Amino acid sequence: MPKTFFDNTVMKKLRNGEPVSATWSQLGSAQCTEILAEAGFDVIVIDMEHSQLTLPDLTTMMMAMKGTDAIPIVRAPWNDMVWCKQILDCGAYGIHIPYVSTKEEAEYAVKSCKYALEGFRGIASTHRAVDYGLKKKEYWARANDDIIVMIAIETPEGVANIDEIASVKGVDGIFIGPSDLSTSMGHFVTPSHPEVQDAIRKVEKSAKAHGKFLGTIAADMEAAKALYDRGYSIVYFMSDAVSLGNMAAKQVAGFNEYMSARTEKEDKNV
Repeated sequence: MPKTFFDNTVMKKLRNGEPVSATWSQLGSAQCTEILAEAGFDVIVIDMEHSQLTLPDLTTMMMAMKGTDAIPIVRAPWNDMVWCKQILDCGAYGIHIPYVSTKEEAEYAVKSCKYALEGFRGIASTHRAVDYGLKKKEYWARANDDIIVMIAIETPEGVANIDEIASVKGVDGIFIGPSDLSTSMGHFVTPSHPEVQDAIRKVEKSAKAHGKFLGTIAADMEAAKALYDRGYSIVYFMSDAVSLGNMAAKQVAGFNEYMSARTEKEDKNV
């Protein structure tokens, strides 16, 4: 995280529709998170929906980012006021909220992330976000304006209601979850299906019309280029878990290829 405890530089870029780089941090490792932050990513997306992470894990991972320019956005386990409150109290700069399908759910998500009178997030002066009381007044004055609220569209209902959802004040960004969306539409993990692509285009058009930034995922930076060119502001184009798995498999395959050639050579010499 930036040297100043609550630096909204990246949040301003997102709200202005400027592109930022992003990666998943899913292994629950502070060391992995530190490496990603030191590598220069703008956003580290810590995943609490599809991982084993606890709140102490989350806090340690965000501590590993301090002194860098990367900011932490956290994918919450669910659209739940308690989860949102605790994640923000740990020091997250924004929340990615999954499976939002109606205007009412979007409004609830926003209120879960905002202090009164804009929401119902509880106030405390002892947690990490307020620097354990050292910067509570500064944080309270800026939190409602600065914290990013990004909701994910992952169902046909969400697509059908996208104009109402995107019109909700306080929703900063619309994230499209292509795998979940395609699966919930009856095309199991097939985002390339024409029907799914039509739905994605509908969400993109509505988000842009309502001034919300767009987010999604990509397999790598090469795949992300086309999405940035289409107007996306944040693309998660790396994962510590997947990247490590792919690299390990590639290296083992190279070893196995070497051993196969070596054995073949030895057999010929017998």
